Amino acid sequence: MLGDLAGVGRSPTGGYRRFAWTDEDLTLREWFRGAAEATGLAVTEDRVGNQWAWWGDPDASLAAGRPGVVAGSHLDSVPGGGNFDGPLGVVSALRAVEALRRDGFVPARAIGVANLVDEEGARFGVACTGSRVLTGAMPRDRALALADGDGVTLAEALTRAGRDPDGFDRDDAALARVGTFVELHIEQGRWLVDEGSPVAVASSIWPHGRWRFDFAGEANHAGTTRLADRDDPALKLAALILKAREVATGLGCVATVGKVRMIPNGVNAIPSAATGWLDGRGADEEAVRRLVPSIEDALGVRAVEESFTATTLFDPALAAGLAELLGGAPVIGTGAGHDAGVLAAHGIRSAMLFVRNPTGVSHSPEEHAEPADCEAGAAALTTVLRSLAAT
Repeated sequence: MLGDLAGVGRSPTGGYRRFAWTDEDLTLREWFRGAAEATGLAVTEDRVGNQWAWWGDPDASLAAGRPGVVAGSHLDSVPGGGNFDGPLGVVSALRAVEALRRDGFVPARAIGVANLVDEEGARFGVACTGSRVLTGAMPRDRALALADGDGVTLAEALTRAGRDPDGFDRDDAALARVGTFVELHIEQGRWLVDEGSPVAVASSIWPHGRWRFDFAGEANHAGTTRLADRDDPALKLAALILKAREVATGLGCVATVGKVRMIPNGVNAIPSAATGWLDGRGADEEAVRRLVPSIEDALGVRAVEESFTATTLFDPALAAGLAELLGGAPVIGTGAGHDAGVLAAHGIRSAMLFVRNPTGVSHSPEEHAEPADCEAGAAALTTVLRSLAAT
């Protein structure tokens, strides 16, 4: 199944560009529908456009007091991303359902597979938009007004993709069908490599946020304007990058300015404006909250907070139970955000499984998982779904 997806949105550098509501995303959505239906599942969509493929009737299951068990992830990518971040979780969930059906398992509650839209936030700047709007964590009007680098709003992108933005909203009926959500994901680090384990269970997601810093300057000629006469916002942006590293080091956090914008963005022009987006995370929530104010005070500038997610704890009893079920799998935290975290914060019983990444690299073409570890992850997810859907 991963091979089926390998050519969608692939760039000459080997990385992927699969942004929400683009042609590549629509191709992936059609693939998901076809693969799910071929597995014998009925595909529905919620008001946000998240796709849910069901084995059994989720409404009948809910009415009987047994809301469904759902596994899944996302299919979109960051710019230059790898082929495992997101797709591995979707493919593994489909493989797990295949295995259960082949084994003659009869679930006591509906089992679903989810493809959640715009998890990476690469196009419109806010991660986990699909799950955030679905749960009401992000108001629909704010989401629809988000714009990409070309100025296209989410509302306009939905319209171009043949969707009706008026129907885009929180969907409590879709959420009610989900009693437990389990997301399998490639590990975005080296913990499993160092510990020699193919699979782990997540305990929590670190707090993380995204902020925008805008710097004004004066446009001028790069060749005729003396350095002393310049008001160059690129220098202010450079100061942000250096100060973010310094402050984060002191607080025990991580901080990244991974996206910048220059206006007019010409080689021979001093910019009139520069913008940098800062991503900040860390195990200590108080330290993460102090990160940006410390940078603001040092630089004499104020940032715009675009998103912030507090520490997310997955159900401790569920995590411990799954670790035991999987033969004593390790339980670890993560600094990466996921849809499972948004659903957990909303109150849905949620868990995550991680699959070993031998490179320790993610959000890059170097991201990788060995076939044997992918199979181990899918087998673990099968075991988990069998247990959770048995009663």
